[in-house]
Amino acid sequence: MTAQAGSPSVDEAPPELQKRFEDTIARDQRIEPRDWMPDGYRKTLVRQVAQHAHSEIIGMQPEGEWITRAPSLRRKAILFAKVQDEAGHGLYLYSAAETLGVDRADLTERLLEGRQKYSSIFNYPTRNFADVGVIGWFVDGAAICNQVPLCRSSYGPYARAMVRICKEESFHQRQGYELLMTMMRGTDAQRAMVQDAVDRWWWPSLMMFGPPDDDSPNSARSMAWKIKRHSNDELRQRFVDMTVPQAEKLGVTLPDPDLRWNEDRGRYDFGTPDWSELKRVITGDGPCNEERMARRRAAHEEGAWVREAAAAHAAKQAARTQNGAVA
Repeated sequence: MTAQAGSPSVDEAPPELQKRFEDTIARDQRIEPRDWMPDGYRKTLVRQVAQHAHSEIIGMQPEGEWITRAPSLRRKAILFAKVQDEAGHGLYLYSAAETLGVDRADLTERLLEGRQKYSSIFNYPTRNFADVGVIGWFVDGAAICNQVPLCRSSYGPYARAMVRICKEESFHQRQGYELLMTMMRGTDAQRAMVQDAVDRWWWPSLMMFGPPDDDSPNSARSMAWKIKRHSNDELRQRFVDMTVPQAEKLGVTLPDPDLRWNEDRGRYDFGTPDWSELKRVITGDGPCNEERMARRRAAHEEGAWVREAAAAHAAKQAARTQNGAVA
């Protein structure tokens, strides 16, 4: 297994390189792009970081649909800023992935051809404006649970990208909750909209953390390398424990008859998501899979002239710089 172009395979690599890598992980220090790394570590990172980047870009769509339909100029501005943030998160993560020797354009092609995935949560429809608030509360709240530990990821560029991303995701979560609190103080119809959105988004949000630990093929290896710090089930439990008190404060009911406080564990017990639904959505059979990918492909095709113009401008600037140096 090779780590990167020009690096020796694990079988051929001097033992001191493997030992240095293992010692760096054991000391909770960072692996940097110039460091030797096993090919399995690099491939795991490419898969995880690319999926994360794709999720940020696809994740612009569900809420982006509501920018023109938001009920006030303030709400439009908030939503526009959030969608813009998600685009920036995708760019940070694609840049982190490129430090592993992959090309951003190739990662995009893998997404468009269905060879790489994005988060299952973005394949559900936003039926009313309360969905925008619930996405901020549930989806960004789940993202915070999952991503804050990634600020301590063993791969330096990924960990550093996550620091800013997590700060912005925290703001998004507060925005969503504030919107829902405003609606819950409104009319009966608005309160009903919020409860309906909560009912629809709760279980998909729990599935965001991935399959249960005993059915997660990549989790154990990723944790051993300290790319991620907690298992899927641990993160899911954290999210439930964080969200239940917020729901009580908000005045909504979470749609889980098994949800109750366990005094012995000091945590909430909760029901089991429909894992067969998660598998269907991941394999492309979700409510909005085709719609999301069709829009992404159309945007990519329509933006071809922008990429070509940017490449031509960069080549022109490089030629000017080279000619100036020769002169």
